[in-house]
Amino acid sequence: MELGLYHILNRGVDKRTIFQDEEDHFRFVHDLFEFNDENNVYANNYRFCQSYNQSLDIECPKIEKTKSPRPRKCLVKIHAFSMMPNHYHLLISPINEKGVSLFMKKLNMGYSKYFNEKYERVGALFQGKYKSIQITEDRHFLFMPYYIHFNPLDLHAPEWRERSIKNLNSAIKFLESYRWSSHLDYLGKKNFPSVTQRDFFLDYFGGESGYKNSVYQELKNFSSSDFNGFTLE
Repeated sequence: MELGLYHILNRGVDKRTIFQDEEDHFRFVHDLFEFNDENNVYANNYRFCQSYNQSLDIECPKIEKTKSPRPRKCLVKIHAFSMMPNHYHLLISPINEKGVSLFMKKLNMGYSKYFNEKYERVGALFQGKYKSIQITEDRHFLFMPYYIHFNPLDLHAPEWRERSIKNLNSAIKFLESYRWSSHLDYLGKKNFPSVTQRDFFLDYFGGESGYKNSVYQELKNFSSSDFNGFTLE
């Protein structure tokens, strides 16, 4: 795979739900962090708690960091992500030639193993390998983070895709209440900041305040026709 910027997405087999509760969401966020490492992962670097209201970056008795046997060597830069009930979106760039393929193999296999053990099921969890689209056009380059971060609005205001959103303020409030994406971290609200590398895009947006100020206008003008080919069939 060429070095560049890629939109990665995958969903559950038969469009099944792959994130059934908060523990599942939290586990996938953990895996985004943990499996982004050239080294083999022998044990979790975090212990999970029963209350899923903390971020991976918060030191507390319920989520204890353990000492890693060796320094992490990231496979990719994760610029943005979002999780929907039956699929996920990632915006990543490889650090080395095989970074994307190795990271995605570890991520999908690791989360599938967790999910199948928890729900006592067997077989494939995801619909195929994963879909990977290289970002080559400028208009997609700058708007892809918005597209990924706006996806959770399908749960609240699905008309957002056709420039017919009924209540922009309500949509923005919903996005600010939705934990399972990197949107909050781009706003400067500490959620899962260790997972993503945001400096590259924040430079274009004018920092966290610039990104926050742009969300209203981008959401108002968004059209799904600008992103043909970037969705799951």
